[in-house]
Amino acid sequence: MDNSVGCGQLDARGVAEQVLDPELPVLTLADLGVLRDVREEGGRVTVTITPTYSGCPALHEMRQDLHRKLSEAGFEHVEVRTVLTPAWTTDWISEDGRRKLAEHGIAPPQRKAGPITLNLTPPVRRVPCPRCGSARTTELSRFSSTACKALRRCEDCREPFEHVKEI
Repeated sequence: MDNSVGCGQLDARGVAEQVLDPELPVLTLADLGVLRDVREEGGRVTVTITPTYSGCPALHEMRQDLHRKLSEAGFEHVEVRTVLTPAWTTDWISEDGRRKLAEHGIAPPQRKAGPITLNLTPPVRRVPCPRCGSARTTELSRFSSTACKALRRCEDCREPFEHVKEI
């Protein structure tokens, strides 16, 4: 089968870039920065992903979804590889991904500025509310629906919201 771009067909990268994250389905794996590489060589497609953390419970679903979508698009020989180095960081979330998170009521992580120092007391985080923009928010729980997110509440609009933690 000819998988070249044209006549409305997507190349393997284009297909892989549309696969949604199973835990944050408002983002694609590309938005999240998990999709690291897609190569087409000799009729084979090799996709490389880096999970948000090594024990990510959604890793199996990510791999299956990539394999299924590429197979449905006509790519017969698909391999999905997982690499842990370099480790994923929230800085890999695209600007479009950050916008999508905020539009869906999830506070995106802040970008890190250089190395993070180890402190015994956690820093006070100013996480703006994705609904009203207020910086007066409180962390209710360090963990939310996934280990990657914390649960917070806005002190002004009183709405709860999730926040993707900086890693």
